[in-house]
Amino acid sequence: MTDTANVDQKLKEAYFTASQGQLIWQRFKRNKSALVGGWVLIILIMSGIFAPFLTPYDATISGRDKEYLNGAPQIPSFCDDNGCSLRPFVYTQERTRSIKTNFRWVTTVKTDLESRRYVHFFVKGAKYSHLDFEINLPGKALDFKFKGVQFETHLFGTDKGMIHIFGTDSTGKDIYSRTLAAIKTSMAVGTIGVFIAFVMALAIGGIAGYYGGWIDSGLQMITDTVRTIPSIPLFMALAAFIPDTWSAEARFLFISMVLGLIGWPTLARRIRTHLLTERNQEYVLAAQLCGASPTHVIKRHLLPSFTSYIIVDLVISFPYMVLSETALSFIGLGLKDPVNSLGVMLQNVTSADVLLNYQWYFIPVIFFIVLVLAFVFVGDGLRDAADPYSDSH
Repeated sequence: MTDTANVDQKLKEAYFTASQGQLIWQRFKRNKSALVGGWVLIILIMSGIFAPFLTPYDATISGRDKEYLNGAPQIPSFCDDNGCSLRPFVYTQERTRSIKTNFRWVTTVKTDLESRRYVHFFVKGAKYSHLDFEINLPGKALDFKFKGVQFETHLFGTDKGMIHIFGTDSTGKDIYSRTLAAIKTSMAVGTIGVFIAFVMALAIGGIAGYYGGWIDSGLQMITDTVRTIPSIPLFMALAAFIPDTWSAEARFLFISMVLGLIGWPTLARRIRTHLLTERNQEYVLAAQLCGASPTHVIKRHLLPSFTSYIIVDLVISFPYMVLSETALSFIGLGLKDPVNSLGVMLQNVTSADVLLNYQWYFIPVIFFIVLVLAFVFVGDGLRDAADPYSDSH
């Protein structure tokens, strides 16, 4: 009984001495759906970051197969009628148009041994670079380019010809390569948008909540004005404003900034409400009596007491940023080809011809749904874990 009592005592001491982050993590681990969503989210994010290595071809240029337009997915196999192989392979496929099928593609698969395309791993292919960054805005003074480290090794490829495990689109581009590149682009848009919204929310919500009075009233008028702006008419006006001469990078940065500039009011209101409650606490008054500046009090005392809720709000904001980018690109107001984003790829599934004949175009839709659901599960799990009054504790 003594050992059991000592263990219980140590657990109690660990609980009462644990930091806020440790308590949130312990509560978060109890939520199985949030934990699974977190692992899925990590896998998708890493897949987007290392997309050039994980994919056999460049998503735009070198991944275009002119001999395999609107091609069906090629699934590697180990065995067929000619026997089994230790190395996976796909077959060479010939495609022709026929008047019997209204000039649609007819695929003929050669099943002899000589037509096998064996899959090799860690092969050399198109060059790519990590941390490669380039911005081409109107005016040379705003241009910026950073050349990263170049590589040419890809996870897999074939000894001859090409392989398309998710099929190809109408221009012959590899859908698998485009899908992973699209995840990276959509996540980058969400990251920039969330960062801009986060900085503005901290600044405006912090000042409004700390000072109160006429400053709070004025800032709340601005916040309410931004919240009442209809998003779709705004983006239609911005789409008409963007010149056709803008590069894909400039359009990408512009859309990211706009999403951030209209996404801060909700978090700013939460920060304001919290600071209005906390600014009269004894530890704040003690810091003020010691001569601490308002910036120091907000930065070192008030915001840290609200850190967990800010983190949760940021995680929850991510899927909405991704959804906004996807929706704008889907209706033609956001990113466009040759940029690979989830919204751009969803534009390809709007026709009845795709629904009836090219169902593999919907594979990126599955990734999009999984990404959003993972963010929702993780956000809900963090919100419950950060709430000290939650019933799950």
